[in-house]
Amino acid sequence: MLGPFVELQTRGLAALEHVAVQVVVPCGLPPGPLARHSSYRAVADLPLCETWNGLCIHRPRFTHLPVIGARFDAAMMVRALEPVMARIRRDFAFDIIDAEFFFPDGPAAIALGRAFGVPVSIKARGADIHYWGKRADTQRQVVSAGRAADGMLAVSSALKADMVALGMPEDKIAVHYTGIDRALFAPRDQKEVKAALEIAGKLIVSLGALVARKRHHIMIEAMSAIPDATLAIIGSGPEHDALAALARRLGVSDRVRLLGSLPRDQVAAWLAAADVMALAAASEGLANAWIEALASGAPVVTCNVGGAAEAIASPVAGQLVAPEPAAFVTAIREILVAPPPRAAVRACVDAFSWDANATALRDHLARLVTANRA
Repeated sequence: MLGPFVELQTRGLAALEHVAVQVVVPCGLPPGPLARHSSYRAVADLPLCETWNGLCIHRPRFTHLPVIGARFDAAMMVRALEPVMARIRRDFAFDIIDAEFFFPDGPAAIALGRAFGVPVSIKARGADIHYWGKRADTQRQVVSAGRAADGMLAVSSALKADMVALGMPEDKIAVHYTGIDRALFAPRDQKEVKAALEIAGKLIVSLGALVARKRHHIMIEAMSAIPDATLAIIGSGPEHDALAALARRLGVSDRVRLLGSLPRDQVAAWLAAADVMALAAASEGLANAWIEALASGAPVVTCNVGGAAEAIASPVAGQLVAPEPAAFVTAIREILVAPPPRAAVRACVDAFSWDANATALRDHLARLVTANRA
């Protein structure tokens, strides 16, 4: 239930000296028999508590009302979590609550922080601000949580600016860049990796869930004008069938592979093989896919959304383009004709590491604890 990047961040934090962490992962389930519906069964079957990859994980259930329930989720979380956290506190006197998503976790964390007399930090990752922060039924909760938090984190300077524009105090927000597994995501012998993946010719990889805001249709449409390349889309989601139908209609289905969700080691192999990573997303905080691609030596073509300009900061790293097939075609062709050295592409993300991420998080949380005690 932890997102892979939240897990890696948390494990890095827990590995530091003088830091002890327990993780609470609220699981929203509908009431009654609906909780056993196929959409929720995997969550319902998770253990309430376990040690997982060295982390103590608590998974309390809260009532989630499908379709209409988003605005009630934070309150339902608080009701379910308060007794659980009271039990945790008897043996684990936590000093701070760190919420890893802004909604519904952020408003719930604020209420729980007040109940237990500890400071609260909330991290914004992108869609939690761009979607929940703009929905009529949840915006007020998001903004109120930001104003009440002792501190906040944003995955990019651009996302921080968006939070300030919503009415959150700028002086409480720090930029906290993601980490990267530099051993896993690294340049390799491209010919060997392509051969292992059965790829002939140029390879373009798109990495992201098959949902509307990722706009994978733009890259599928672009493939009509890049006839010597294969497009591999890594991710799963509700748009799978529509994207497959689009590829068939445009006559490019033989060069478009919808790979579904893949384990991280396989994602790393595809990025190491890629000549370009292209992502036409409509909104991002700072996409981990950009950083993983660059660390693998693959330049990135994407839209100027979120923190894209912070990651794609030089021509070596790639290009920022308009969300149109023609713009992607032009940029990709330019890179394919004159690819930058893969070592130089990787150097663009030298500042990103999980060690740096964990240390920055520890220091941020420690400042809030010290200020609270003072």
